[in-house]
Amino acid sequence: MQWEGISEFVYVAEHESFTQAAKQLGISTAQVSRQVGALEKRLKVKLLYRTTRKVSLTEEGRIFYQHCRAVLDGLEIAEQAVTNLQSKPQGKIKLTAPVTYGEQQLLPLVNDFMQYYPDIEVNAFLSNQKLDLIDGGYDLAIRIGRLPDSTMMAKKLSSRTNFVCAAPAYIEQYGAPQTLTDLKQHNCLLGTLDYWQFQDAGKEKKIRVTGSVRYNSGYSLMDAALKGLGIVQLPDYYVQKHLNTGALVSMLEKYSEIEEGIWAIYPHNRQLSPKIRLLLDHLHTHLS
Repeated sequence: MQWEGISEFVYVAEHESFTQAAKQLGISTAQVSRQVGALEKRLKVKLLYRTTRKVSLTEEGRIFYQHCRAVLDGLEIAEQAVTNLQSKPQGKIKLTAPVTYGEQQLLPLVNDFMQYYPDIEVNAFLSNQKLDLIDGGYDLAIRIGRLPDSTMMAKKLSSRTNFVCAAPAYIEQYGAPQTLTDLKQHNCLLGTLDYWQFQDAGKEKKIRVTGSVRYNSGYSLMDAALKGLGIVQLPDYYVQKHLNTGALVSMLEKYSEIEEGIWAIYPHNRQLSPKIRLLLDHLHTHLS
């Protein structure tokens, strides 16, 4: 196999830009273009769609990228093995995570990690959509809750608990629900779903609730609850500090659902490099 153009192609695919790929590789844009063009000619297939605004992968390009990325990862691991880079990890890590969890819990820990390992670069994209790791070129993704059956590998980092709570002012005026049925009599502050999840006698239950607001923002729902507008169900990292101060009061605790897992997932065919393994260990230590 000829290696000319492989690194250039992978960098163009990941940055969707010949110019950015050239900057990362420290060569000219013209050289990147020539190498990728020669690669396509050698393979007799079009790997990239080129427009004045964007570069994107063809179907053949996506397949070729997946294999090339795995090969380059293997080369990086081999180089680290012979140059003893495990004692001083370096390189890029690309990850994705849910927005709020990423902002509040994950990225502050990543920043701490980078203080220990200044030669590592991290590219994090926060999104509540479940992005495709292979197509996006991600080394790992953070997922919350049950994991669907897939070809991905998973490592549990931590867990979270959902709380049903309200401000003391709301409880003083309307009372606190004692059973799941009582929720029908209360103003429930809704997120993207129209039901809340509970455990009742060891069985999972989804209770349909209604209310005066529906926000796709946990912060906004928390604010509404703090201002006495209704009852909310939110994960611990939104409400724990307000429960501790008494600004919010937890309710229906005997129906609390089983803790949801917080997972790091990564492609099964991509051997974990030392830098990824170190990051996962760091996150597990500080989140668990």
